[in-house]
Amino acid sequence: MSQPVFVLVRPQMGENIGAAARAMWNFGLDRMRLVAPRDGWPNQKAVAMASGAGRLLDEAGLFDDTAAAVHDRTHVFATTARARGLTKPIVTPERAMEMAAEMIAAGDKVAVLFGPERAGLENDDIARANTLINVPVNPEFASLNLGQCVLLLAYEWRRQTADAPKERVEMAGTDWASTIEVEKLAEHYEDRMNDAGFFFPEHKADSMKINLRNLWSRMPLTRADVQILHGMLRQMVRWKDRRD
Repeated sequence: MSQPVFVLVRPQMGENIGAAARAMWNFGLDRMRLVAPRDGWPNQKAVAMASGAGRLLDEAGLFDDTAAAVHDRTHVFATTARARGLTKPIVTPERAMEMAAEMIAAGDKVAVLFGPERAGLENDDIARANTLINVPVNPEFASLNLGQCVLLLAYEWRRQTADAPKERVEMAGTDWASTIEVEKLAEHYEDRMNDAGFFFPEHKADSMKINLRNLWSRMPLTRADVQILHGMLRQMVRWKDRRD
């Protein structure tokens, strides 16, 4: 699938450029553009920090200003942590990447601007954006590191475009227990506990047995769970017999 271009505007530290590249590649993004990096380009500190994502740095576009970096884009998002006094739609990172996915699927070309570490994007950069992205951070400590901000947006992009289940269980070599397997386990425990005189007084025995069956039915048991619970009960009965 096509993807947005992430544009780092006047980044100050090579390490942060490398961290941004690594964050992008973690989530399948590999189109980076750089606008006037403070310490020049290429930058060995960026390469070291990028680790296995050095290809993004090798292929990154280098531009003198923001206008040139987004000249071929049809929609530009800009990240900002503070109000700018400009009338523009403001969205969360989640909504921004949802919009980006929809736009790209429709044939648009999307860019996301990230500002320099010290003060963020300038109003001249913001004025070139169609939509602002505002992260709902702690208002008393709103500043995000460049790499963190890139990571956040890259993650939201991945959420919108990757077919990842929201929840799953790693079965670790077993399967879920069948209804009959859980039934036999319940019968085993009921029989042994009946032998031990657990169901007392007699007039409460039926409700106690129902509660016990309900307990088993609420548990998401695997076949391995059922086997170990059978084994535990057998061993306790053997121990009692030996003791007696």
